[in-house]
Amino acid sequence: MDDSTIFDKIHEVDLKKTMEESYIDYAMSVIAARALPDVRDGLKPVQRRILHSMVELNNGPDKPHRKCARIVGDTMGKYHPHGDSSIYEALVKLAQEWNTRYPLVDGHGNFGSVDGDGAAAMRYTEARLSKISMEMVADINKDTVDFVPNFDETEKEPVVLPSRYPNLLVNGTTGIAVGMATNIPPHNLREVVNAVVKIIDNRVNEDRETEIEEIMEIIKGPDFPTGASILGTAGINEAYRTGRGKIKVRAVSEIEPMANGKQRIVVTELPYMVNKAKLIQKIAELVKEKKIEGITALRDESSREGMRIVIELRKDCNANIVLNQLYKHTQMQDTFGVIMLALVDGQPMVLNLLEMLGYYIKHQEEVVTRRTKFDLNKAEDRAHILEGLLIALDNIDEVIQIIRSSKSVADAKLALIERFGLSDAQAQAIVDMRLRALTGLEREKLEKEYRELMELIKELKAILADEKLLLGVIKEEILIIATKYGDDRRTSIGIDMDDDITVEDLIPKENVVIAMTKLGYVKRMTINNFKSQNRGGKGIKGMQTIEDDFIENLFMTTTHHYIMFFTNQGRVYRLKTYEIPESGRTARGTAIVNLLQLQPDEVITAVIPIREYHEGRYLIMATKNGMIKKTKITEYANVRKSGLAAITLKEGDELIEVKATNNTKDIILITKQGMCIRFNEKEVRSTGRTSMGVIGMSVAGDDEVIGMQLDTQGEALLIVSENGLGKRTLVEEFTPQHRGGKGVKCYKITDKSGTVVGFKAVNDDNEIMLITNQGIVIRLLCKDISILGRITTGVKLINMDLESDITVASIAKVRQKSADESESLEMMEREMNEADNEEGNVEEPESPEDK
Repeated sequence: MDDSTIFDKIHEVDLKKTMEESYIDYAMSVIAARALPDVRDGLKPVQRRILHSMVELNNGPDKPHRKCARIVGDTMGKYHPHGDSSIYEALVKLAQEWNTRYPLVDGHGNFGSVDGDGAAAMRYTEARLSKISMEMVADINKDTVDFVPNFDETEKEPVVLPSRYPNLLVNGTTGIAVGMATNIPPHNLREVVNAVVKIIDNRVNEDRETEIEEIMEIIKGPDFPTGASILGTAGINEAYRTGRGKIKVRAVSEIEPMANGKQRIVVTELPYMVNKAKLIQKIAELVKEKKIEGITALRDESSREGMRIVIELRKDCNANIVLNQLYKHTQMQDTFGVIMLALVDGQPMVLNLLEMLGYYIKHQEEVVTRRTKFDLNKAEDRAHILEGLLIALDNIDEVIQIIRSSKSVADAKLALIERFGLSDAQAQAIVDMRLRALTGLEREKLEKEYRELMELIKELKAILADEKLLLGVIKEEILIIATKYGDDRRTSIGIDMDDDITVEDLIPKENVVIAMTKLGYVKRMTINNFKSQNRGGKGIKGMQTIEDDFIENLFMTTTHHYIMFFTNQGRVYRLKTYEIPESGRTARGTAIVNLLQLQPDEVITAVIPIREYHEGRYLIMATKNGMIKKTKITEYANVRKSGLAAITLKEGDELIEVKATNNTKDIILITKQGMCIRFNEKEVRSTGRTSMGVIGMSVAGDDEVIGMQLDTQGEALLIVSENGLGKRTLVEEFTPQHRGGKGVKCYKITDKSGTVVGFKAVNDDNEIMLITNQGIVIRLLCKDISILGRITTGVKLINMDLESDITVASIAKVRQKSADESESLEMMEREMNEADNEEGNVEEPESPEDK
């Protein structure tokens, strides 16, 4: 062989061109047949092949678990010629409850943990299909989907699964292809099904297409298997409208008080795909590097009952600041980048929410149409056979004669076909007919089956002829799935304070009661939680409190008012009423430290609802030692999250009460020992936000001021003592004097009465709530309480055993607006605005007739 022959076999190729072609082939293979899900069933090829293998293995939820090695082996040998480890990894993910919202595989054995531990080897673990995955493969044997040859053309595999619920949205998916990636979050099954039903209803009942806004009202947002909380709706809206968006997800945590005055942060839910062990390790590193200070102990107390990470803090440490640092520096707050990319007819497309549901419904129309055609063909074939059998039974003697006289089965069939005009299949059925078919009972059964088949054929033909009937079938079947497998949302959607969108527009305006305890638990309740009682009653349980705690503040406001919280240390914080979580009457509520960034040893002592910050209005503040301060309300318009200095206090003094006024009121102060002073607020000059104020009342010895009211808040002062005695004394009995005096006697203190615990300015139609240190609440009409002179003790307002330690802890004023508690919100808002502009009340808005 000469050299020229050898060289003839060498082909010169352009390396650049070859690399480009090879890489494009590889990229297209990864995009179309590996990393991205199909829009119809939401599965990648490996997942689809695993589920199909398990169906072929008869490995359903009603059968015993099979070794995972067997499932992986079957999938690899028959359908998926890739590495066994990648197949097993996909199988494991389908079984992990923290990875898949509605697991498609029921695993048995060690399938890993949320700490990132891997599953045991496939020879140890077992699996079977979960109940909901049977809905993914339902009717697959009824020609509902196309089958194609496998890699070596020895088996057939489905191109897509029937997927009788929208799996792509319900379980979500994540995948990195070449030059593109997908990241679809999981959703709540009930919400997604209701959205599909809404689209179908609009098409069937109103002949119109659905707007994306209608769907977004039903699907609130992603619903992660690990729970957690989504901050704001801006990211959700963007993702659903455009197919791309960033969703902020935050861990669910509570700040809990500990026995020794310290606090701890308890984390119970983490953002989706966050590794708990790595998170704890990261927190430990941050503490070691002194990036976060104040953490004294860190441990994982998670168990079968659920997740629980405990972070103990130093006594002088602000828990909220530490929590915010954890959100900033760790995955306790994470961003889920949504990319809703899926394969549509083999092409990768970024889809919005409505488009995804549209493609799913289109797939279901095809699946149900094909199933209906399959059922119709089977029913028509059977009906055809039954027609032949019934003809034979009508002429049984002649049929027997023909069969007996025929030399062979083929001759008998031909004779029957010629004599009765039958088809080959009918003739075959007649010659195969058993003698028992000749009995009357068997004939009746055949006739009944024939009648039922004709009804079914009529029904199936109607479905195929009318698209609306077809959609009705899809709706009916999908609602059954939602009822069977649906559950409540795990992920809550909270308010992101940094969001630009106006969350307030979404909050209904309604009157509510805010209750706050001595130890700082706060909650929002509807007003109809309480009913009026007669004087001297026992009261109803108002709040479940922990030991030595009791309700201290109780007032009515609306969901849209600001609530300003003033503390004993002279600082002010602010929330919108709707930001306080709603609870039932007996619930403890939320610790205020979870809502406000309080300083160590700071306690809320005054709370005031305000609608808007108007010029010409003031805040009047009173301290325990009798100081009074008046400042323009506009100076408090911009309260930071971390609070604002409201007043400068002398050592040992505390801020006890705050009122909103318009510079025309008389101020009334009362002390613990029953002294009272009344003076006009013009006696107090207006000073800056951080000033100390002036002397309002000279307080003797161990006496202290227990409250402040304004003369316009009521015609009488209701004064209550710690042992449950009380009276009303008309405001006019207290002559106005100059500020700074000792005042006059307003209550006769006796051993039976105890010291004064609270007072309110009231009218006849007001109601009063008395709260004991055991959390018992009694609600009384003020007109039932006697009007008495200044130097009296009063009547019994609440039954209390003097031997026990039960005492009245505080009182609050409530006014019933009308006999009908569901009075219109418009009237209530009008009263609120008038009260804000005119009145200076703290407890609740007063109506114009009170003036």
